[in-house]
Amino acid sequence: MKKIFMILSLFTIIAVVAGCGKSDAEAKSIYVATDGNDQAKGTEDAPYKTLKKASSVAKAGTIVYIRKGTYDEKLIVKNSGTKKEPVIFKAHNSEKVILSGKKMKDTNQERAMVSMHNKSNVIIEGLTVQDMRTKHNDATIMGFYISGKGENILLKNNHVRNIKTLAKEGNAHGIAFYGSEPMKNIRVIDNTLENMKLGASETLVLNGDISQFKIIGNNIRNSDNIGIDLIGFEGVAKNRKNDYVRDGIVNDNKVTKVSAYGNPAYGKNYGAGGIYIDGGKNIIVEDNHISYSDIGIEATSEHKGKYADRITIRNNVVEKNYFTGISIGGYDVKRGGTRNSEVSKNVLYRNDTKKLGGGQLLLQHDVEHNKVEKNVMTASSSGIMVANYFKSNVLNNFSKNIFHKELGKKTTWVWKKREYSSFEVFKKVSKSDADTKFIDPHYRDEKSGDYRLQKGSKAYLITK
Repeated sequence: MKKIFMILSLFTIIAVVAGCGKSDAEAKSIYVATDGNDQAKGTEDAPYKTLKKASSVAKAGTIVYIRKGTYDEKLIVKNSGTKKEPVIFKAHNSEKVILSGKKMKDTNQERAMVSMHNKSNVIIEGLTVQDMRTKHNDATIMGFYISGKGENILLKNNHVRNIKTLAKEGNAHGIAFYGSEPMKNIRVIDNTLENMKLGASETLVLNGDISQFKIIGNNIRNSDNIGIDLIGFEGVAKNRKNDYVRDGIVNDNKVTKVSAYGNPAYGKNYGAGGIYIDGGKNIIVEDNHISYSDIGIEATSEHKGKYADRITIRNNVVEKNYFTGISIGGYDVKRGGTRNSEVSKNVLYRNDTKKLGGGQLLLQHDVEHNKVEKNVMTASSSGIMVANYFKSNVLNNFSKNIFHKELGKKTTWVWKKREYSSFEVFKKVSKSDADTKFIDPHYRDEKSGDYRLQKGSKAYLITK
């Protein structure tokens, strides 16, 4: 018995000594509170006061728990984690944690409330980031700014709001990823972004050398420029061959009330896309809902000779947008286009509400080798289903699309600059297949916004 007791005592002493030898930097949990002290231990009972202190201490495997309250400071992530042991910053027990830029000095510099540069294996969860403003044309302000290179970055369940440039030529972002070097496995999940004045920039943007990303379950509303933007060919990446966003998924997001009309950078222009692929490649845009915005979904490139390539736009509900539902191709002949892409199984419901001529589906400049199939379209009071005002529309396949026939309503299709009021003539000139129909699609409950098709209906059987 004495021998066993001595062995147990020895283990106890070793454990105590080892525990006493741990530095703050090695701690697996760090706590921050508005009434804390940066000279404290950073424990739950003796938390740090500032995010700056916590970030300087947090290493691979550390979880920084932020207690409720308002923090009038920036969070700059100082260290990377590892794939198995990321660095995590999160609200403690889902408490209300606010990072406010209200007291931040307005300068003409680039600045963000949360930022990281050349960092990997980082998770930020459950924070509210708000109240940034600038009056400077040269300033770009951002809620989140992730730049340089990195991998395995997750932004989850954060709330970004009231990020506003008041300058005529200013810029602002809610969340921005800029990959000047390779950046991959980026996940932006279940965040809310709202009440933005963005100038010439976007609510949520990925730009440059970025691959293997997921943008899922986010809510974006009340912004005066693009909701979700995936950009290529702007010179962001050092390696010009990889200067585009690629190999990702945009799924189950809700975007509403995104409009550039009245934005000082655009004036009286309805040109902001809810979801915009500008030069991206191999991207799936699926199961999203976009409404009351200028353009529902757009895929093209703004750079002549460049393309949105291998884009799949599928199973989205795009309704009541101001200019058009889905647009592919460049907006003029000085832009690039869209190729090798698919627009399928979408519901395009009463878009073009401002009667701007965009219809439900807009085919613009340099559209080639694309597949448009099994979509259901209901015209707004403009009466336009398909709008194609360019002749650079070649080798595209139209099949099994359903155009909603409504008693007493005039319907038109525009194909290669010519307008057709006859469905049969449009069907012929567009080389649509025999299963393309002008019929009642029989929505389950159109008034309540349930645009699923009644099982057994002709439209259902064609598009299933």
